[in-house]
Amino acid sequence: MDLSTLRQIPHLSASSIGEYVACSLAYKFGKIDKIPFEKRPDALEFGTVIHAVLEAYYQEKMIGELMPLKDILANFEDCWRETAEDNDDIEYSAGKDFNTYLMLGKDMLTVWHNKLPEDEYTIIGIEQPFSFTLPEVPLPIIGAIDLIEEDKDGTIIITDFKTAGRAYSASEVNRNFQLTIYDLAIKHTGFRNRETVLKFDTLIKTQKPKFQQYFSSRTATDHQRAIRKIQAVWDGISKGVFIPNNEDWRCPNCQFKQACDEWFLSKKEAA
Repeated sequence: MDLSTLRQIPHLSASSIGEYVACSLAYKFGKIDKIPFEKRPDALEFGTVIHAVLEAYYQEKMIGELMPLKDILANFEDCWRETAEDNDDIEYSAGKDFNTYLMLGKDMLTVWHNKLPEDEYTIIGIEQPFSFTLPEVPLPIIGAIDLIEEDKDGTIIITDFKTAGRAYSASEVNRNFQLTIYDLAIKHTGFRNRETVLKFDTLIKTQKPKFQQYFSSRTATDHQRAIRKIQAVWDGISKGVFIPNNEDWRCPNCQFKQACDEWFLSKKEAA
């Protein structure tokens, strides 16, 4: 079953679980009330395009072809123009516009291409969908892993493509919930008994773009912590517990600011 089909059924995902933890009222607006985004953040649209370009590169590599840099950059420009040119729904942050992202994307992809290590990994899956269930959580956990590879020793390498505004610390990578979900997903498939390595391939949007690979792994304790977290999130959702977090750093750029303001100003009727 592909990811678009999986998304049609009630589910949880790493991003929706993270959203509930960060601000469960925003989760309610988006996932339960189905309120459309009031604006499309530039970083989100840009990251989606970069992701699509990397996916296309690995699709070619999977069949034994290495896409040259000029074709990678041309693909990015075509995708970015299709997504963002004359698109008034995108809200650009200060100092950014269509053209600055066009140049930035080409610079980032050039650095990525030039620093990408050569390897002899075998590609097993690209944008590989998954779905698994956990005790006490009736909804499936779904998602898609950007890249799954295997090395000559049979180790499975799980890669997530990232665009970021800064470098990550080792602690952030080792605690990253999304990577833990991916590891759980792999353990619920035919790779249950295989050693796995988790990896971020990160294109960093600094003034001088950088490319950094981060490696990590997860233990049985990490898995148990993630499972308990998911169970607690489901318990809150099922009981209708939705608490606003207007102190979160993401609050000023929230896609549901108008809905949130209306919620705060509304009066709760007495039971």
